[in-house]
Amino acid sequence: MSIDKAIENAIASVKMEGYQVDSECVEWCRKLLEKEINMAQYIELVKQKSGVAAQ
Repeated sequence: MSIDKAIENAIASVKMEGYQVDSECVEWCRKLLEKEINMAQYIELVKQKSGVAAQ
């Protein structure tokens, strides 16, 4: 499966749960899948965006 298709499927799944996905989150996901960032970096970005205190 291509990265674009994987992201498209993930967005559809999130929307079915009633949530929205913005372009910044899509870009982070793309960077993760392309191995430009690792999972720990991705999680840190999401935490910062949501206001969760990082530990």
